[in-house]
Amino acid sequence: MFSKPSIPKGTRDFSTDEMLKREFIFDTIKGVFKLYGYQPIETPAMENLSTLLGKYGVEGDKLLFRILNSGDFLSGITDGDIMKIDASGLSSRICEKGLRYDLTVPFARYVAQHRDEIIFPFKRYQIQPVWRADRPQKGRYREFYQCDVDVIGSNSLLNEIELIQIIDEVFNKLSISIQIKINNRKILAGIAEYVGAPERISDITIALDKLEKIGWENVKQELISKGIKNKIIKEFGNIIGVINLNNIQKISFLHSILLDSEMGVKGIEELSNLFNLLDNLELKSTISFDLTLARGLNYYTGAIIEVKANDVQIGSICGGGRYDNLAGIFGLPDISGVGVSFGADRIYDVMSHLGLFGNLKSSSTDILILNFGEEEAKFGLKILKELRTFGVMAELYPDQVKLKKQMSYADSRKIPYIIIAGEEEIRNGEIMIKVMSSGEQRKILLKDIKSFVKSELKPGI
Repeated sequence: MFSKPSIPKGTRDFSTDEMLKREFIFDTIKGVFKLYGYQPIETPAMENLSTLLGKYGVEGDKLLFRILNSGDFLSGITDGDIMKIDASGLSSRICEKGLRYDLTVPFARYVAQHRDEIIFPFKRYQIQPVWRADRPQKGRYREFYQCDVDVIGSNSLLNEIELIQIIDEVFNKLSISIQIKINNRKILAGIAEYVGAPERISDITIALDKLEKIGWENVKQELISKGIKNKIIKEFGNIIGVINLNNIQKISFLHSILLDSEMGVKGIEELSNLFNLLDNLELKSTISFDLTLARGLNYYTGAIIEVKANDVQIGSICGGGRYDNLAGIFGLPDISGVGVSFGADRIYDVMSHLGLFGNLKSSSTDILILNFGEEEAKFGLKILKELRTFGVMAELYPDQVKLKKQMSYADSRKIPYIIIAGEEEIRNGEIMIKVMSSGEQRKILLKDIKSFVKSELKPGI
């Protein structure tokens, strides 16, 4: 007896109903991206490991899915090598490619590779799946979609402003109440200088990024485990302790302690200018300066952004920031970029939890034409052609089976209208339309079908 097949942990199948909801999210996000002038690209699911490694920090590199080399991947590897080499060293010899961890690093590689074809500043969006060898849990998957929007080739803070407007508009259209948290990596670098540990900025930001999830005591323990001195941790903790001040007070406090840090002062100026520009916009979302926001990815160099849903306990549903040096790693220096990524899977979970799909159309078909026989099917095909000319999603039941079975199919699919055309209707050039929700039936002439479509389904035709 065959066992029931399964899929890997951290991945999911999506039913037709779920896909209709997901497509609503994708279409909403894509529509806003296009509204702001962004253009689509796609990159391969797999990249060379040389492209991916070293861009996400040590923690990120551990979560890369590596792909075994084709053919005899152990060729040239002896039993002695396997005993001597650690896991990382062995994987580097038998794996040359990996599944992409995010869309930003492949985008930077794309820009560097196609630099002669691109008009800068380049505004692109990309909606594709990514993979992370993470421990699956609520809101965290091994395969998930990201909806990225970036502009590269411009240093202007107006780009950050535009991205925040995009975030505000997308979540307003999805009816999700959010808080947009903003920080600046230059400020965090300035704080690291102030506490006397500029060389430990990477360790500090990786640990700080976990503050909301694990609390300050556990962050302290992680910093201690990395060999950071207690004095430094204590000073760092004192600075983090101002998180309850308002935005202006926090900026003023940081300015007073980071006067000797050129990097820190630059970060404060950028953040102040950003908030001044945002003050002129009528955004629907709450925006706050979150000093604990770190975004653990190594490539961020300026503003960092994270979005949380107000009404659901879940991780960030959107995030990103500015990266000045990422394209330079691929041989294209002095090209700054900034972008954000919408987590479609978490957005779906939030909307499901809050019941925000309630009024969403539950079927991809508007009209089902019943099949009573060969002649009726021919007439049905003629009707189908007419309906599809008007942009109506319609189908003809393919088999000549009992009426009860065809009606049950329409009911299960939640198809709102049924067309009945038997011998009498064909003879008179008529069709019978049944409204499934009410059971109402009415006959119309086939030549009047456009008027029906215009009044019931497509007012704009």
